[in-house]
Amino acid sequence: MDYITTKLLRKAAAYASRREMCRWDLQGRLRTWKASPPQIEAIMDYLEKEGYINEVRFCQSFVNDKFRFNQWGKIKIAQALQAKHVSPAIYQPVLDAIDPEKYTQVLDLLLTQKAPLVKGQSKFERQGKLINFALQRGFEFEVAEHIVNLKNYE
Repeated sequence: MDYITTKLLRKAAAYASRREMCRWDLQGRLRTWKASPPQIEAIMDYLEKEGYINEVRFCQSFVNDKFRFNQWGKIKIAQALQAKHVSPAIYQPVLDAIDPEKYTQVLDLLLTQKAPLVKGQSKFERQGKLINFALQRGFEFEVAEHIVNLKNYE
């Protein structure tokens, strides 16, 4: 490796060691640092081989954070990972590993907090708005409909 590539490699390694990131994020950062495509490829190969970046580890961290802290549903998390060019073969097992009981508890909590704020002419309209809210948060229609009908939010 030449001097510039080595310098970029050190900078990328320091950047990647601060937090979990996917390959696509780091490639974008390297492009902003004016790295050439061959340099990017060499740096990415080295960082993956040495464990600085790992797509599975990134997915586990990303899914955990977005579900626990942002309270996103599986659909919204999957779309965010697709936007980062992460393969469904990598993120789908991580999404499937989310505890179904916790998943419904999070949605129930969100809907319980949202229900008093929802205005509508009828019970049907309010339930529709609650389901729509759950869909915007990335939860599946079937799960949202089941919880709204089960809890009968008023």
